[in-house]
Order: sequence, then structure tokens, then C-alpha cells
Amino acid sequence: MSYSALRRRNRGAYTNPFSGVGMEFFPPGLLPDTSGVLLHEAGFLPRNDWWVFPNTLSPFWRLYHNGRPGHKLVFPDAEYELTPAHVVLIPDHCLFHSLGRGPVPHWWMAFQVARRLAADQAVPILLTPSAVERALLRELARQFTGIGVGHRERAFHLTLALLHEVLSRPEIHWQARTPPAGLERALQRMQREHAQPLGMTDLARTAGLSVRGFHRVFKDFQGVTPNLFLAQVRVREAAQLLVHTTDSLEQIADRTGFPNRHYLTRVFKKVTGDSPAHYRRTHGGRPELSPPSEAP
Repeated sequence: MSYSALRRRNRGAYTNPFSGVGMEFFPPGLLPDTSGVLLHEAGFLPRNDWWVFPNTLSPFWRLYHNGRPGHKLVFPDAEYELTPAHVVLIPDHCLFHSLGRGPVPHWWMAFQVARRLAADQAVPILLTPSAVERALLRELARQFTGIGVGHRERAFHLTLALLHEVLSRPEIHWQARTPPAGLERALQRMQREHAQPLGMTDLARTAGLSVRGFHRVFKDFQGVTPNLFLAQVRVREAAQLLVHTTDSLEQIADRTGFPNRHYLTRVFKKVTGDSPAHYRRTHGGRPELSPPSEAP
């Protein structure tokens, strides 16, 4: 697929894990089953020459691998080249930019994990692929006969095998405990009802905890406070509306749970380092960041 054609079709994976150029499996909003992994999308492009997606902050994990150098991940504090030497894992709710225009072989997976990382785990997680993982990547590439199409069932099982292999690596530090069911209920509600005026007392009640206990358990398992987590969810939604709609800042604030445009601007800049107005001027209306007219 040509540079221009790929960027028209590839809408990226922000709030929605379906990029338009991968095999789609389970939709967002579901919880992982007893295996601990829920696969949203898997993809392989033998010549991915368009990978420019700024300010990505998503409610799902990603795995990336490139067959040749040419793309990079930019985090607030560092940049990481995507090369054959590493499989890269990015947990949910990590802010980063994807940058690359070179025609390189590119694998990706979007998924959810039931477990939470330990507080001391550095992200992104760079792992030297084992022989088994390299073999799974090669075999997975063979399942794609076109852009986002191919041997679906075989690709599904190979992707899950790869994810379980990678996620079981001893280099990854997981929390020893399982999040309480009440915390999961509160997390789902924050994702689903982010546009509503969610108070901490109400969320603590959803979790079956006191407000103090809710803050403590949330920070322990999520690594951020409930207020920051909710702000990140709202900013993520606002960023997509800035790019994909012509709504005013007041309308976007109303649709994403901010009391007014001024508060939206303040929180947006705090989370992303950019103002909503500048973000829209820079990225709004660009073909490569607009949804395609038809779903693939």
C-alpha cells in the first residue's frame, strides 16, 4: 500500500483500539477472561511507511516490533527507536507519540491485561525477543494476506501465544496482589461515565470503600490518584474531539466532563504539555489523523 493510501486508511488507535489496518477481535469495554488477556487487534504491515500519531493516551496495552529501524516512540522523558532488537510493551494510560515514515515491517497488538504492573516497573518495557517470540512473529506475519485480512483464527491464536510468552517474561515486574473487584467497578465507571460529574465520594461508594480507602487502594494499584486518572481519561477524549470534530472548546468541555473551556485548557496542558488550541491547529483536519469515510 502506498504512503498516501496507508495514511488515509490508518486512523491509529486512540480511544478505540481498531486502527483500520489490523485484524479486529474483541471490542473495548470488555474485561479479560480467565487467561488474563483480552485481544483487541493484531496487525502486520510489511511496508508501513506512515506511522505518525501524536499524543497517544489509550485505555489498553500495546506491543510493537519492527523488522528494520525507521520508526520511533517519543515519551515525555526519552525516545526509543523501534528495531528488530526489541519487542516494546506500552501499558495503558501512558502518553507517547508514534513517529515514522520509513517503509519498514511493522507488527502491533492492542490488548488488555488483568494484572497491574509493580510501581518500580520502568515503562516502556523493552525486551530482547527470544527465539520462540521471533518464530511467533514470523509465523504471525504469514497469516496476513492483505491489509487487516488473512487467516483470522490462526492469527488470533498466534497473537495470544506471543502475548502470553512476552507477558510471562521474568523481566516484567507485576503487582503481587489482584485488584479488588470494587476497584475494577470504579475503573469501568470512570471510563464509561467520564463526561458525568463523578465525585470521589460516589466513586468510593461504587468501589465499596471509604473515600480515604479508595484513594489509597486506587493509587496502590493504578500508580496515580483517582483524580489524575479521571483527568487523563477526559483529556484523551478531548484530544480526539479536537482532531476529529469542529466542536468549540465549550462543547468539547461539556462532552468530556470539564465544567468549562478554561478548566479544560488548564488540565489539557498539564497532562499533555500542549494547549487545546495549539493541538487542534497542529493536528486537526490532517488527513492522516481523520477517521476514514468507511470502516475497512
